[in-house]
Amino acid sequence: MKKSLVAVALSTALLAACSEQQVEPKAALADTKPAVTESASTEVASTEQGKAELGSFGVDLTARDLNVKPGDDFFMYASGTWYNNYEMPADKTRYGAFTALAEKSEEQVKEIIDDIVSRKDLNAEEQMIADFYHAYMDTETINKKGIKPIQSLLDDIAAVASTDDLTKVFGKSWLTGGASPIGGGMWFNRLDPDKYEMSLWAGGLGLPDRSYYLVDSERFAKTRDAYVKHIAEMLNFAGVEATEQKAQAILALETKIAEGHWPREKRRNRDLTLNQIQRDALATEYPNFNWDLYFAQTGYQVPQLNVSQPEPIKAMIALINSEDLSVWKDYLTFHALRANADLLSEDVFNSYFAFYGKELSGQQEPRPRWKRAISEMSGTQSLGFAIGKVYVDRYFPESSKAQMSELVENLRKALGERIDNLGWMSEETKVNAKAKLAAFNPKIGYPDVWQEFDGLTISKDDLVGSIHNMREFFRADSVAKELEKTDRNRWGMTPQRVNAYYNSSFNEIVFPAAILQPPFFDPNADAAVNYGAIGAVIGHEMGHGFDDQGSKSDANGIQRNWWTDEDRAAFEAKADKLAEQYSQYEPIPENFVNGRNSLGENIGDVGGLAMAYHAYKLSLNGKEAPVIDGLTGDQRFFLAWAQVWKEKRTEQSMLNQLRAGTHAPGRYRALAPRNHDAWYKAFDVKPGDELYLPEDQRVRIW
Repeated sequence: MKKSLVAVALSTALLAACSEQQVEPKAALADTKPAVTESASTEVASTEQGKAELGSFGVDLTARDLNVKPGDDFFMYASGTWYNNYEMPADKTRYGAFTALAEKSEEQVKEIIDDIVSRKDLNAEEQMIADFYHAYMDTETINKKGIKPIQSLLDDIAAVASTDDLTKVFGKSWLTGGASPIGGGMWFNRLDPDKYEMSLWAGGLGLPDRSYYLVDSERFAKTRDAYVKHIAEMLNFAGVEATEQKAQAILALETKIAEGHWPREKRRNRDLTLNQIQRDALATEYPNFNWDLYFAQTGYQVPQLNVSQPEPIKAMIALINSEDLSVWKDYLTFHALRANADLLSEDVFNSYFAFYGKELSGQQEPRPRWKRAISEMSGTQSLGFAIGKVYVDRYFPESSKAQMSELVENLRKALGERIDNLGWMSEETKVNAKAKLAAFNPKIGYPDVWQEFDGLTISKDDLVGSIHNMREFFRADSVAKELEKTDRNRWGMTPQRVNAYYNSSFNEIVFPAAILQPPFFDPNADAAVNYGAIGAVIGHEMGHGFDDQGSKSDANGIQRNWWTDEDRAAFEAKADKLAEQYSQYEPIPENFVNGRNSLGENIGDVGGLAMAYHAYKLSLNGKEAPVIDGLTGDQRFFLAWAQVWKEKRTEQSMLNQLRAGTHAPGRYRALAPRNHDAWYKAFDVKPGDELYLPEDQRVRIW
């Protein structure tokens, strides 16, 4: 078994649903939570070492559409045959390279769980896994209980008779999973990352983004009408009367909440979201809300906070005090059912799925229940690390970790050379940039310190009770560490998660084990492929340390300006240019990529690709790359990148991504090479081709 220490990693206990979380998020590779890799050797990988999993050298050439010119649509050139022939499974809203690998990880986890439940000689953690899986899969018991598992919550809501009562329910949303217009969670102090700090944000919406309430179009009006019908149907389960009228009132309330929210692009601006305040000053700066009562529901001492969205918090307080108490109660009743639908009887879940799955996302059938069980069990606030410990023993070879470590250092060297050669950055700023690069802490595969679960109780007969026990367990763990030094051993993703992330407070780049598989990383693939896939993913995460927001923190994770004014202005001019470029993409009529909201990810893609290409060239040691299957090394490099981002989506899923996601859709991420001169040469892209950019319009930042 991998190294297992006694120390406990911090669990970040959230006080609101994660979809509402506005504390400075880790920059992940994809909204679906996936990431990448390579043979990491400084020599060209040889297919004689073993057979690559995809094709003869690591890329699926049959996916290409050779009738499409690379310079007209590089996504369709690289993956068009697959795209035109692939039929979306009924239980999917999107499918692509990330999805395929995530499904592989699910199957591997299923093997682990099947093995555990088949045995009798289980240790404590294995018993928890077996009991929770049984509780989730026991639909007969779940159906018999109906909504009884959350009846105490519904009773608390029904008993609300004052604003203070309302505040109590909001304060307990971390436990119940319900909605709250004011959310909070423990995060890192951005001015002193060795300390934890409570962060507050505005939440409380049932639709993916404020635009779903505020955009006046037939498309969004149809969604709102369907949402009202869904709210009414859910209220029926709780025995509420006059449901249609009350559903309209809930929509009106949520519309007011949406009006008070900042747009997403504003919420990611770290200059605007850093507003530290002492706890005893909160009532003065943000009056008319019982903060003492709110925090009493959490157990946190909260000596200092960061109000990440000042004006929206004030707007939420105003609504709490001005809106009719009966509407708030109906709102809370609906969201109690919505948030717990997957844990309740099938009639409740089917109603939930009809709207959130089919209507809102275009998903025709629910995912199989065993997959939903694994999803519920695999998070950091669940049994994810207990499962992950077994996962890395079974499926993650130490050789992959060693190769990945070497590749990270190759990318670090490449970025260092690129910083040295930046013509737009002064020597003064370069010193700080190089210091930050040197301080990057890579975490690969799995934690050195595993989460322990002493004191957690899981019942095989009580699904909702077990979920509540887990939330209590992780909250108590977080409360106990609130005033301690931050734990830099903690991971924000489990090993079986297909993704990667950058955490600016710790200046760390993190690559879970599950992402280190084809098409991202294959030890037997050609080096060009591994550099174009996992290498660019590593570069992407490094790039987050130098994107429009990550660049506001220094080598020690402290948010401060380490730039000269002139250099910062030059950087922002380039970033603005990239935001404008991505904002031209229109996947759905009148719905464009939000180039400003996705800017950090796009800088990560464009910059990461440049770093990976530079590292690939260094790996050749001055030699020419071989031609394989008629493709040059450069062609294989860019094809690998494009095929990592192959995906097919329902239109509803695409709209959700455009409005609520932080990443551009995959087909536009595949177009990042149009900013790189080598791509033009590799595929003979000329003026007149649709993706052609004159040299002075190609964005070169890192």
